[in-house]
Amino acid sequence: MEWSPALIWLAIALLLGLAELTSGALLLLALAVAAALTAAVAALGLTLAWQLLAMGLFSGVLVPLAVWKIRPWFSPRGVAYGTTGSGVEKGRRYTTLTRDFDGATGIKINGDFYRLRVAADSDEKSGETSLPTGTAVIFERFDGTTAVVRLAPSAVSHDKEQ
Repeated sequence: MEWSPALIWLAIALLLGLAELTSGALLLLALAVAAALTAAVAALGLTLAWQLLAMGLFSGVLVPLAVWKIRPWFSPRGVAYGTTGSGVEKGRRYTTLTRDFDGATGIKINGDFYRLRVAADSDEKSGETSLPTGTAVIFERFDGTTAVVRLAPSAVSHDKEQ
């Protein structure tokens, strides 16, 4: 069997399609479809330069289409990717967690764990980085990768009772 350019592009499309199974981002699937379309261009007998130009054009159209239009259909409802740290979380109430391997106290925002520090303007716990698990806090801002929080009103009154 002799390898023609069209078969090579189909093999590339197949490999990209298989690689998509490991990522789930739809980027490799869009590139696989672009490579399959380029195989059709190669089957027409166009030169390598035209094949590469076709691959670039197909990729330029299909990748943004897959990432911006098709991928959100497969994302969980209510998750706004790329918003963490943009101020969207400010004022939201979170519950503290303790990380298993190092015992760090933090909160989960959009599925990611952030270590916390109590804001300097809070009551007696200002600057504290360790709170009991299950303490209600209100997110204020990020300081690097540390979530700066203040104690929620119910948590403050609960701590004062003890």
